[in-house]
Parts: sequence; C-alpha cells; structure tokens
Amino acid sequence: MLFLLGAALVAATACGSSGSGGAPPGGQTGSTCATAATCYPDVKGQTQIKGTVTCLSKVPNGYCTHLCTADTDCCLVPGECRTGLKEVCSPFENQPESYCFLSCEDSDVKAAGYTDANVYCQKQGNAAFTCRSTGGGANNRKICSV
Repeated sequence: MLFLLGAALVAATACGSSGSGGAPPGGQTGSTCATAATCYPDVKGQTQIKGTVTCLSKVPNGYCTHLCTADTDCCLVPGECRTGLKEVCSPFENQPESYCFLSCEDSDVKAAGYTDANVYCQKQGNAAFTCRSTGGGANNRKICSV
C-alpha cells in the first residue's frame, strides 16, 4: 500500500504543469527543441502553420516558434496553441525575420491574472524563463524566454 502511494506521488509530480519541463503547460510556442520537426506536434502537417516552423537555437535548449509578419499569424491554426495566452510577432535579437513568442507585455500578464511578469513566464512558459526584451530594435517586444 505504501509503495502504491509513493508511486502515485512520483507520477503526480512528474506530470505537473509547473513549466519545469521542456513544454509550456498547455501550449507549444516556447517548448524546448533540438529540431523544428519536434515542434507543434498537435498540428497535422506543420505546413498549415503560417510561416516556417523553427527551433531557435539561439535560445538555450531551443525554442519552438515559427516565422510571422503580424501578431495575428500566431495561434492561427487549430492545435497550434492550446492556451488563450497571447503571443506576439517580433524580430529576435535584431534578426531580419520575425517569430511568434509567448508575450509578457504588461497588459497580457495582467489579463492572465499575474502581477509579476517573471512569475508569469515561469508558470506559463518554463521554469527557466524570465520576461525579457526580444532585442528586436524598433519592433522590440516583451517575451517569455531564457
């Protein structure tokens, strides 16, 4: 009996949605990746996603995302985003291309019921995330990333 209780506790801990693993709880943008092929598994055929699916290797452990030209390109197809969390389209570290990122802009953090953007990123994205600038120059946005 004690063994079963211990096993149940381990299973519950391993399956928690604390964001401490690679995938954001309930979402897919920002999941860790080694290649783009592992991103957005809930979308049948990544070609449905507007913009080329990418694993940003500039982010430690990778960051699943895709190219975009506007915020509306993010979470456009069914299965792409499983949460109601806002994503934004922005260049990353002055690259010419723009990508979808989990937003931590003040209004989005507040709309999700948080007062601390870093706590929001760690709970809704990944335990290693903080709220940071995309470094996208004039099109700079606040995103959850490492």
